[in-house]
Parts: sequence; structure tokens; C-alpha cells
Amino acid sequence: MKRAAIITSSDTGYRGEREDLSGPAIREILEREGYEVVSMDLLPDDREMLAGRMAEIADSHAAELILTTGGTGFSQRDVMPEATEDIIERRVPGIPEAIRAYSMTITKRAMLSRATAGIRKKTLIINLPGSPKAVRESLEYIVDSLVHGIEILTGEATDCARK
Repeated sequence: MKRAAIITSSDTGYRGEREDLSGPAIREILEREGYEVVSMDLLPDDREMLAGRMAEIADSHAAELILTTGGTGFSQRDVMPEATEDIIERRVPGIPEAIRAYSMTITKRAMLSRATAGIRKKTLIINLPGSPKAVRESLEYIVDSLVHGIEILTGEATDCARK
């Protein structure tokens, strides 16, 4: 069973002024897909805190997948892509490119996403949008492709060719 961690970036959620609906939406999809969700964090839009938590999860080998939600827009406090870039060792541009391309068929505002993805050690980290609707659309679009990538990353699979 693959392990996943979820991090929501939201100042208002962290202060208890807004209910986090995106993190639970991610959890629901992941569990349906057979992932064990090992942690769910609701953190403020603080670059150091976000980067630190992602690094802690990856460095302790607690999860093969970290999915983040929120903090990918244009607000001054939207720093999730920067926090992710601070700690990844290798970029994985195809995942956010695919999400944006698919999301553009739903709304032109998808072009405003600054989401990124990358690898730290044997953990894949992906930034998802902040709204529950966009989280569901994005994750449903990519989730079936993630297993193979994680298996290659962790050494469980060695052949990328389809049979």
C-alpha cells in the first residue's frame, strides 16, 4: 500500500476561520485509490513552515506521495510553489502541466495556477489547487498515473515501457 501525506496551506483555515474542505477531498480520493493517508496538516501560508513539513515527511520516509492544496495563486501569501521548490531535488514539470492543460478545458483561469511538482529522496510532491472542486478535478485526472511513477521512484518497478 502506498502512503500519502496531505498538506493544506491556508491562513484562514489555520486560524480556524474557514473549514478545510480540500484536504478531506484529497483524502477521500486517495483512500478510494488504495493509499494509506499517514498525515494531514493544515498550516498557514508560511514558506518556511510548509517547506519544513514537506522535507520532514520526505526525509523520514513517512510517505511516497505528498499532495498539497492551496497557496498556488497570485496572492502575496501564496507561497506553496516556492516552498516546494526550496526542498525538492528534481522537478517534475509534466504533472502540473497536465493538470493545467486539463483544467483549461474547464476554466481559462487555470492558466493562473503557479503549481509545481518535484521529487525529494523517494517522495513525489505535487501542488494541487485550493478549491475543493478544482482539487477533485485535478486529482481525478492524474491519480491513476501516479502509481507507476511512484513505483519507478521507489524501485518497485524498473521498466517504464508498456507491455
